[in-house]
Amino acid sequence: MMRAPLVVTAVLPAALQGRAEGLRRAHYPAERNQVPAHVTLLRALPPSLEAEARGLLASLAAEMPPVPATLAGVMDLGTGTALAIDSPAMLDLRALIAERFHGMLTLQDQGEPRLHVTVQNKVLRAEAKALQAALAVTFRAERFTFAGLAMHRWLGGPWEDAGRWAFRGRAR
Repeated sequence: MMRAPLVVTAVLPAALQGRAEGLRRAHYPAERNQVPAHVTLLRALPPSLEAEARGLLASLAAEMPPVPATLAGVMDLGTGTALAIDSPAMLDLRALIAERFHGMLTLQDQGEPRLHVTVQNKVLRAEAKALQAALAVTFRAERFTFAGLAMHRWLGGPWEDAGRWAFRGRAR
């Protein structure tokens, strides 16, 4: 357990989390659906950084108000589908976290992510395109605020919660 890489995520508001979970249950291959719907900020921090990461995430969340975002559209993942999220403020926060762990990030975590919630993955291309077309018919952009930050231990498929911190700061 202590050797498991750490995944850092942004916490969705409850209503959006519920909708994303519903889509994921309906469209994600059941045998691969081992974690809840989520927005990944960092995919694999070394487990040796857990205490430092825990302190940083707790401190940032205590100081920051909920982070604004927009559910922006349906995203094509090739063999999957996601809900695209636009949030310059979350990308700025993610950059701050990444900078703190500079030199310890995987190659994948060194680049800036495209924020999204995966609702389908590792399916046939035709199945992904069909879901994207169906979702596009009813999709409406919506504003929301991220509720906080979370960290998980990746256990080779499923993960284990390693901490969750609500944004508690005041808007300036």
